Amino acid sequence: MRKARALLVSAVMVLGVSLTTGATPAQAEAEAARLAGVFRDYSECQRIGAYGITQGWWDSYSCQWESRYRYYFLYA
Repeated sequence: MRKARALLVSAVMVLGVSLTTGATPAQAEAEAARLAGVFRDYSECQRIGAYGITQGWWDSYSCQWESRYRYYFLYA
């Protein structure tokens, strides 16, 4: 089950990145941040986003719900 979950998360991340590469110019500013993670829970996304700031990995982050995938995407 753990391998299946890891494979699913990896597939969702790859699909999310491939969708952002085809962004229109209006979305370019919002999509300029890189995908830093995919999470089931909003609280987990927020926790990792804040942790990334304290570690100096990024200056800001946003957690966005993607209803078609039913995951939160962390952009930093």
